[in-house]
Amino acid sequence: MVLNSVDILVWAVVALVVALACVPLAARLAIRTGFVDAPGGRKDHAGLVPPVGGLVVFPVFVAVLFASGLIDSAFMYFIAALAVIVFAGAMDDRFAISPRWKFVAQFIAAFLIVIGGGARVGSLGNLFGFGDVWLGWIDIPFSVVATVLLINAINLIDGLDGLAGGKSFVAFAWLLVACLLGGAHDAAVQVAVLMAALAGFLAYNMRHPLRERASVFLGDSGSMALGLSLAWFCITLAKPGTGVIQPISIAWILALPIIDTCAQFARRVAQGRHPFSADRNHFHHHFVNAGVSVGWTMAALCLIGFGTGAVGIGGMVLGAPEPVLSYAWIAMLFMHIYISLRPRRFRRLAAWALRCVRGEKAAD
Repeated sequence: MVLNSVDILVWAVVALVVALACVPLAARLAIRTGFVDAPGGRKDHAGLVPPVGGLVVFPVFVAVLFASGLIDSAFMYFIAALAVIVFAGAMDDRFAISPRWKFVAQFIAAFLIVIGGGARVGSLGNLFGFGDVWLGWIDIPFSVVATVLLINAINLIDGLDGLAGGKSFVAFAWLLVACLLGGAHDAAVQVAVLMAALAGFLAYNMRHPLRERASVFLGDSGSMALGLSLAWFCITLAKPGTGVIQPISIAWILALPIIDTCAQFARRVAQGRHPFSADRNHFHHHFVNAGVSVGWTMAALCLIGFGTGAVGIGGMVLGAPEPVLSYAWIAMLFMHIYISLRPRRFRRLAAWALRCVRGEKAAD
């Protein structure tokens, strides 16, 4: 089924309106039933906030796509995986389940989209200039592990109002551009509907002139489902032969969550800690600790994400050699890891950037 731009706009508007209407209803119901996120520990938000974002965005997304008729047998496996991950996330939001069970749910969801839905990374493209890197028999384990890591990467950056949702929105926007450039109209509708449903949630989650702080959170159900969704669309849109985007362009679109997760793992291992242990040394924490407001930190990181995505898509459109994009990405990764090994380096950089924006002179 091929749809034009009018169809894309219509279904996106429907998803946006439904999400805008459902979020406050879900929030009120959550507060009445005690389904709220209380401050304490590493959570420094004020008051009781319902983590209902994922429980609204993804049901709206699926319902609108069913109405549009843009669901095939492969996509049904993605929907089943979403159901698993949203349920596990909601249980964690409500009862704080063991991380082991969350990992089980993540691997089940990953196997569903990889084995059932055919979302397999068959080739990494011509990353190093010696020809395409084909994965062969390891395409299934590689795709499963990549999916689980991306789920956790998005989950780990969900530390500020609007950040995980806003960063994911930017990534989906670049995927939508790739769909439109490549003529993948059905996928364009699917991505646009998800973006619209997410925008409806962000209206209540982002800080902006009409909202001082978030009135609802994504919750683990939402952040993990966003990671799963990014994995699904990134893998299926970059399939060899039928894809509309190069694998290295995907790496640039997802650069920020990937390199920040890698840097945190490297720093924690260097400190003799478990790589998944929690702390407050993520990229966004450095901005906040340097005195940048939450709203401006979110805006700055989304702008960085927009810039890296522009490199990936722009490089593809302009015909930039894949190895050039690849080596530049690797250099960025190692630079980020090096700076992250000493968190104070990042804070000094963030403070310097803040002074530049404010027009202040550096301290003597």
